[in-house]
Amino acid sequence: MVGVAQQDGLDVPRDLPEHSTTTIERGPFCLARCTCGWSGPARRARSLARTDARTHTATPAS
Repeated sequence: MVGVAQQDGLDVPRDLPEHSTTTIERGPFCLARCTCGWSGPARRARSLARTDARTHTATPAS
């Protein structure tokens, strides 16, 4: 089981979609982030970070 980091306290402007993901690079790592405050695990492969982002947006909100 892989843990997923969550970030609290991010304000999302009301005119943005609920989930808009992007990938960012930090040194040799890439990670997915969302406007809802979610952040995926650091990955060495950009393709895995993009998959994390797609999985996050496809998961129904609880």
